[in-house]
Amino acid sequence: MLQVRTIDSLDLAELQPYRTMRRQMDHRRDGIFVAEGEKVVRRLLESRFEVVSVLLPQKWLDDLHSLIAARPERVQVFVAEKKLLESLTGFSMYQGLLALGRIPVAPTLEALLANPARPRLFAAVEGLSSAENLGSIIRCAAGFGVQGLIVGETCTSPYLRRAVRSSMGTVFKMPILETGSLLASLQSLKAASVSCVAAHPHVSGRTLPQANLAGDCCLIFGSEGYGLTPEVLRACDDAVAIPMADGVDSLNVGAAAAAFFYEAARQRGKMHPHQPC
Repeated sequence: MLQVRTIDSLDLAELQPYRTMRRQMDHRRDGIFVAEGEKVVRRLLESRFEVVSVLLPQKWLDDLHSLIAARPERVQVFVAEKKLLESLTGFSMYQGLLALGRIPVAPTLEALLANPARPRLFAAVEGLSSAENLGSIIRCAAGFGVQGLIVGETCTSPYLRRAVRSSMGTVFKMPILETGSLLASLQSLKAASVSCVAAHPHVSGRTLPQANLAGDCCLIFGSEGYGLTPEVLRACDDAVAIPMADGVDSLNVGAAAAAFFYEAARQRGKMHPHQPC
């Protein structure tokens, strides 16, 4: 169900979240987020997430009309010239397409563990400050079949605009638990016989191919600058590093996550030469 309104000004009260896109923590507090770009907005419209409004040029309304009309809730649709929309960001928008969604209620850890798919594969992150890196991890996790992501209390939010954009909308499919205590969550996973494996570049001798990722496991990734805290490392069952060429000691956390997820999928027999994951 949709309600269309053509506008020539961004002063409407309903457009306030779009005018304050740079105040992302305010959006997080209010339980909302902004999606931008055709693929991300389309995936939001196709998802179970509640959609509040869409702000777009007429061209995109013509393309997305059927998707918006099929939504169960009433979606406010604001149609504006692309030049007006570019004033929201301060730079040229290739597509000029934005949408406002509501952050859903997070699943519990018990709900993640109840997933019948075996073997289990989870991921957890601690201390990430870059929304782009977190979005990249979400995208990689979705691509390699991770069943849930646990976001530690010291991490940035996975629903910041840049995280949503970097995930390319896969955040709408990935079950995400923003935990109040990563340590407690890891202990609960271990109690459920889920092995906790730390991605840590400064370990002696243990490398990623040597880790057993074929059974139930959770892969844990640390901050961009310092990696995992000693407390979280001690809580893990194993800590392994990606083998690197001489003179290079680490990868970007998003690239490292992709390598770990790939290795887990390979060990589980999910990677085939003629069936891209």
